[in-house]
Amino acid sequence: MDWWSSILADNRWRLPAAHGIIWRMKNPTSTARIEGMDTLRALAVTLVVLHHYVLFVSRADTFGWVGRIGWIGVDLFFALSGYLIGNQIFAAMRSPRAFSLARFYGRRALRTLPVFYVMLAIYYCSPWFRAGLELPPLWRFLTFTQNINLAPGTAFSHAWSLCIEEQFYLVLPALALAIASLRGSLRWSWGAIAVAIVAGMLVRATIWRELVVGHPHGSRNYYQYIYYSTLCRFDELVAGVALALLKNFHPRQWRSLTSNGNLACGAGMALLGLAIWLFLDERQGFGVTVFGYPLLALGFALLIVAALSRDSLLRTTRVPGAASMALWSYAIYLTHKQVCILAATPLREHGYGAGSPVAIGTMLALSVLSGWVLYRCVERPFMAVRARYLPTNFKPL
Repeated sequence: MDWWSSILADNRWRLPAAHGIIWRMKNPTSTARIEGMDTLRALAVTLVVLHHYVLFVSRADTFGWVGRIGWIGVDLFFALSGYLIGNQIFAAMRSPRAFSLARFYGRRALRTLPVFYVMLAIYYCSPWFRAGLELPPLWRFLTFTQNINLAPGTAFSHAWSLCIEEQFYLVLPALALAIASLRGSLRWSWGAIAVAIVAGMLVRATIWRELVVGHPHGSRNYYQYIYYSTLCRFDELVAGVALALLKNFHPRQWRSLTSNGNLACGAGMALLGLAIWLFLDERQGFGVTVFGYPLLALGFALLIVAALSRDSLLRTTRVPGAASMALWSYAIYLTHKQVCILAATPLREHGYGAGSPVAIGTMLALSVLSGWVLYRCVERPFMAVRARYLPTNFKPL
């Protein structure tokens, strides 16, 4: 029996044994596609594309408040990742089969790295593609530390969120394993989640006081040391993990929470409406910097609950094109920004300014098309390799 199996045998992660939910499942880490989750993922990538269009192409209020607040699509991606990855890990922990860290990391690598490396090669090998913008050193991308002290305005800057997610993928399984070895690990788990949220608030408050308020480069520092910072931006990831923990080790509370998905959806939208209003009013203010991100995290967590609730309109309503957008969302995220920047110049030369319907429609269509091409040519083949050689997160029987 290996060390991982020994921990499970000795402790049962101390969670399922306490609740009597050791279930034998063929593959508890598999995740069936749920229309509500596809809708949220499609919404996330749409918000990001619209925001980047306003920020880097039109430089005007092209889409109204939706374009200004579209950056929260990244936070929605974080919440979704926190839940989906946390659910894979916790479902595996409650299974009697041996969970393989190597396979988990291998599956994540095949899912995220190939398309990222292709885009990275395009940026570094083609000065034309990066439109003359400066690139951070290659090692920062390869080590996924590009987001640390990231200077705004550099090429491929939107990869900062991928860096945070990769750091999360690396740390969460090891942290879960460490907590699983402790007596009363369920209490430790919830304690770690609470500490993480409070710590994020304290770090943001400290940095805001030291480097933002009254500082000659306060606005730039806000983005460099708060918005792009791992220590300041994991609220939504932690919220997603909390949902996964609740689902896997508190089944009664989870059933109660998901028994009225429409109520959860309404509450989530209300909280998000409040957070959006606060961020639109004063995005870099002290109060919204400290409390706004946890508010976003709670709002998105409730939307995920609604998407997973059987009676929820969010789960049962099929939005045309959402499933495809969700499937291509990662590739679209990587390609859309530079594709729009490059397409804007010839369109403008032909008399179609960035605010015209023709330019908007063309560039948004090119964003989706470029993502689809990257998905079909790179992501999908590697996903097929993963399905063949690393079908689950478990060691072979």
